Amino acid sequence: MDILTLVGLLAGILIVVLAMLANATVLTFLNLPGLAIVLGGTFAVTLIKFRMPSVVSAFRLAFRTVFTDRLPRPAELIREVGVLARVVRKEGILGLENHETDDEFLQKAINLCVDGHPPELVEEALLQETQQTAERYEVAERVFRGIGESAPAIGMLGTLVGLVQMLNTLDDPSSIGPAMAIALLTTLYGAFIAQLIALPLADKLQLKAEDDSRNQMLIITSIKSIMRGENPRVMTELLSSYVTPEHRTNLEPEREA
Repeated sequence: MDILTLVGLLAGILIVVLAMLANATVLTFLNLPGLAIVLGGTFAVTLIKFRMPSVVSAFRLAFRTVFTDRLPRPAELIREVGVLARVVRKEGILGLENHETDDEFLQKAINLCVDGHPPELVEEALLQETQQTAERYEVAERVFRGIGESAPAIGMLGTLVGLVQMLNTLDDPSSIGPAMAIALLTTLYGAFIAQLIALPLADKLQLKAEDDSRNQMLIITSIKSIMRGENPRVMTELLSSYVTPEHRTNLEPEREA
């Protein structure tokens, strides 16, 4: 689990809530009409901008990847593909037939190799998979950035609605308070959704997409080297560029006794 994402999200929300409650109660900042304007308006604008399947897919991808740390580190992948390269050097490509891995992309690459497809076809299939994955991340990121852009704007619309209501009822002092609450709280709700939820999730999706793309390109490079029959040590040296200099030690897999 990506605990830092969860901690950051909860900490940000908690800090704002505690600041709000320092000299007031929850009911002071609760205004259902204003909340309905922001949530309903933001959802409506999101549906106008994107197709419903894209919105559902974006939320599913976000909660599946943003709050989990499922991607292996490049160093771990390099050591694993180093083991694969040694197996192929000893037993041939069919030696990978019974090899299983937790990385779905690497498992797909292994299956394509074992099935006897030519290197060109294997590379093309993997590159297409990489492109499709990148596009899914891009759409999800755009959805959350769209929410981050729309929420404050809808909040401002709610503010204008509240101000109009307040100006129309200046002769009734008892109605000025609720109208002003809508005017101010809708802006607060919009900023809260955008700055504490939507935009941070969009940035994290972008980061996850970059990490996933890097790992997939590492796997493609390693599979090409394995299918060419390159020396595992040479392959590891080539793949070390995917790792920061301070983490380039111990990339070689342990030799079998």
